[in-house]
Amino acid sequence: MIKNFIERIGAMNVLLLLVVLSIIVVSEYMFLSGNKLDAIFVAFWAPTILGFMNYLKYRK
Repeated sequence: MIKNFIERIGAMNVLLLLVVLSIIVVSEYMFLSGNKLDAIFVAFWAPTILGFMNYLKYRK
């Protein structure tokens, strides 16, 4: 199942999705530990990376 998913969307996209997931987890940890402004700053990285992935996907 996982191998089929990786073949369908590509290894680089899976890697970037894992990076985005880790950014979200780190941001949540920072927010809950009291670093609210830093957590918000880090949280903006996830949609930026996803937007960059979309740009690369639909660029021709």
